[in-house]
Amino acid sequence: MPRPRTHDLERLLDAAETLAVESGAAAVTVRALSDLTSVSNGAIYHAFGSRAGLVGRVWLRAARRFLGTQGAAVDAILAGGEGHGHTTAVEAVVAAADAPARFTLDHPTSGRFLLTVNRHELLGSGELPDDLADELRNLDQDLVDLFVKLSQAVWGRTDRQTVEIIRDCVVELPTALLLRGRRTADAAVRERLATAVRAVLTLDPPGSDSSSTASTSLDR
Repeated sequence: MPRPRTHDLERLLDAAETLAVESGAAAVTVRALSDLTSVSNGAIYHAFGSRAGLVGRVWLRAARRFLGTQGAAVDAILAGGEGHGHTTAVEAVVAAADAPARFTLDHPTSGRFLLTVNRHELLGSGELPDDLADELRNLDQDLVDLFVKLSQAVWGRTDRQTVEIIRDCVVELPTALLLRGRRTADAAVRERLATAVRAVLTLDPPGSDSSSTASTSLDR
């Protein structure tokens, strides 16, 4: 059976993403997706291997879309603020922290999907193809690389203490203010988040520690 064409694969991923957001992750089955899209069960299995492979591919696409949005926002500020040093670097961290809110507004279905489907459960199911599981795990390194870039921009350091502060700003504060309570990402909440990030970055980091940089995860 031939593999569905690229545009058909995107349509399948879109449909699965919407189904998960509207009806819950358990509602995403090959049969349900076939009914929604009129693509045969066999073609879906041929494209994704299994239900887990399908959901994993949707998660991977949404996460890469988010990381791309976040990275582009950071790069735009850093590139446009030459000569402003620390102030520009702080605003780049603010942009990274605001990225979940911005992403949810710009890509509401993908944003909600990442909150609906738990990546740890996907990885722990034992049903993902090895290559897909590796791709999902490797996403964390992209986030660590961003933390290191921001730490270098703000303090000229990339040790554990400074990278952990960036992680607090980019992951922990947005999780507490936006994601954990599933709040609407309105202007007032986003401004509180930006104010909190700027306040954290007024503090001098602890002394340098040459140990490895902090680990992190995309999971909230």
